[in-house]
Order: sequence, then structure tokens, then C-alpha cells
Amino acid sequence: MIQGEDKEQDLLQQILRGDIIAMKELYNNYSGYLTAVCSRYITNRDDVRDVLQESFIKIFSSIGKFEYRGDGSLKAWMSRIIINESLKYLRENEKWDIIIPTDELPEIVEEDEPDFDNIPTSAIMNMIRSLPAGYRTVFNLYIFERKSHKEIAAILNIAENSSASQLHRAKITLAKEIEKYRKIKKMEL
Repeated sequence: MIQGEDKEQDLLQQILRGDIIAMKELYNNYSGYLTAVCSRYITNRDDVRDVLQESFIKIFSSIGKFEYRGDGSLKAWMSRIIINESLKYLRENEKWDIIIPTDELPEIVEEDEPDFDNIPTSAIMNMIRSLPAGYRTVFNLYIFERKSHKEIAAILNIAENSSASQLHRAKITLAKEIEKYRKIKKMEL
């Protein structure tokens, strides 16, 4: 990543002046991280690349509106854009029929969080990516983006109870995947 606030601010100024080399540097510094963020929502690599490209177009075209607030603010701003573009892609291209109507929701009881201890991050991310689109999207917004069910409901245009149900089902699915993963690893020993 870019080191230091001064360098980051200088890079922003160069981009605002239309410096292509500065744009490429910004892309090279953040594309890996932003690809990982996008991959939490979208599973197809070609689609991830498309969303990343659209996001960088949006980043470069609106960078003049960005207000620098210190170290990390640029990364957070770009992350917000990639998340919004990922959600836009999902709304336009994914089937959301797994988000069930409110009247069909089961009573949700608090469950324990899935225990990810001693599982490699790559395996965890693969488990999350394997979730159905609705579960995966709500899980990511709730866990990684720290959104409330009320916020998720507004973002996805669903009922709050649907958000809670999707998260509950995602956790159950992940717990089963973790159990399966641990059994396989135990058998390998």
C-alpha cells in the first residue's frame, strides 16, 4: 500500500491533474485489496474483474469529490465504491429468490458464531464465497461492513426479518462447512 499521508495526498493531486502514471500507481496499490473485497460478494472471476473495472472508472471519475480525512480514508472510500458496485451487480444479475417473504420466516434464536479458529483464511473465504448469493451478501454486509439489519434491509430492499433470516441461515451453513472441513482435516492426519 501507499506509505504515508503525504505520499497519498501527493498521488491524489497528481491524479486530479490527469497523471496517467499516478492513476496506474493507485490501481496497482489497491487493486488486489479491492479484488478481495469484491470477491466476498461476487464469485465469478470474470464478473469480479468487470466490477473492479467499473469501480475504478467510478473512482477516477469522482476522485475530485473525495475528501481526504487522513491515512486510510482513501482506502475506505474506494472500498465503499467497490461494495456499492458489487451490490449493484448482484441486484442486476443474481437471482434473489432465496430471500424469503417475511410471513414465511422462522422464529430466529440467537446462535453461536461459527468457530473459525485454526482454519486458514483462504478456506474461510472459499466457504463464504460458496454461500448462496442472498446469504453471502447479507453475511458480508453484517460481518465485514458492520451494517445493522435495518441498514441491510434498506440497501437490499428487503425486510429486516429477511436480513436476520439470511444471516442466520448463512451462519448455519458455514457451521456445517466448518464441521465438514475439520472432519476432512482430521482424516488427513
